[in-house]
Amino acid sequence: MNRLKTRLLVTAAALAVFGTSAQAAELVQKDDAPVTRTDSLAGLSVDSSSEDTTETAAEASTEALDPDAQVRSKLTGRLVDAEVGTKRPMAIMLNNIYDACPQAGIEEAGIVYEAPVEGGLTRLMGIFEDYRGMEKIGSVRSCRDYYIDFAKEFDAVYIHYGQAVYAMNKLNAEDTDNISGLQYQEQAGSVSGYCGEDIFYRTSDRPAPHNVYISEEGIKTAMERNGYRTDYEDDFEAHYKFAADGETIVPDEGTATVIRPGYSVNKPWFEYNEEAGYYNRFQYGEAQIDQNTNDQLAVTNIIFQVCQWQNYDDNGYLNIDTQSGGDMYYFTKGGYEKGTWKKADPEDPDSRAVYYDADGNEITLNQGRTWVCIIQDSYEDNIVIE
Repeated sequence: MNRLKTRLLVTAAALAVFGTSAQAAELVQKDDAPVTRTDSLAGLSVDSSSEDTTETAAEASTEALDPDAQVRSKLTGRLVDAEVGTKRPMAIMLNNIYDACPQAGIEEAGIVYEAPVEGGLTRLMGIFEDYRGMEKIGSVRSCRDYYIDFAKEFDAVYIHYGQAVYAMNKLNAEDTDNISGLQYQEQAGSVSGYCGEDIFYRTSDRPAPHNVYISEEGIKTAMERNGYRTDYEDDFEAHYKFAADGETIVPDEGTATVIRPGYSVNKPWFEYNEEAGYYNRFQYGEAQIDQNTNDQLAVTNIIFQVCQWQNYDDNGYLNIDTQSGGDMYYFTKGGYEKGTWKKADPEDPDSRAVYYDADGNEITLNQGRTWVCIIQDSYEDNIVIE
């Protein structure tokens, strides 16, 4: 990395710092715990005399940032440790069938995508930037092709155990970085991203296929063996536009204290906790919790993204259109607004989905965790807002 790029990294980190430790600590809410450091930036330095341009991007960025430095999270908009906020996130497929609940580690995801799969079930994809010290994340389940598109919008590494045959072309594409639990699929061939049987592990508390998990150690080992880039792309911008520190967004189109996306099997809903300022998550008739902590899942922002779709075949595999745009509903702080979404760059299938209000302005999200529900357009009328 050259000296100019190193200086830019340092400048970005410095600009991202928010005042004092006490002010930073005020940003920590239940839906985004834990943020482990609230120190202010200190001791940033660059050796301008160095002429070594052979070091890797990961080495240079790590050396340029003080261990106590903080930057803005591209997932939540909040201050996080620089060693977290400058690294690519992991987009991990999570089983959501009743027998696989509760999931382990899901409350640490900055963003969760929920989308329908065959049989009316939904599957989750948690996008994690801070998985330090995590020994159990999962259970990890198989890939569907549209989740790869969502992961790429965040420059994330996609983690899965198995896949539908319709996902093989995207998984094996040169521009897809994935970590696969399976090396080969019958009638489809080898799967990109496989790097050993020691990356994932199985537990004995649940029957297969609901007992596959991954840990921080497994993720790091797979990243090294696959030779994947660890830092964000130099030109990568945050997917969402976040409110400034001390600013609260309250949509005024209507009240939204109970929200139901209309999925037919798990029948999930969100309830607004006015005192705390976030939404609690429920499904299968009960609170949805994290197995590791027994905490109920809670998020600040909820987005319903309505997509066109069709069936791939008679077995119920879905071809969800992640490119063409459609309606959008944004929920936060007990209110909501309806708008639209479309790709930032129609010529780039990996570009982010941008959400717009009724006046055509990009919406601003409150800082915190976000849950995105993908809604099939023919079932949009099943959405309930109370």
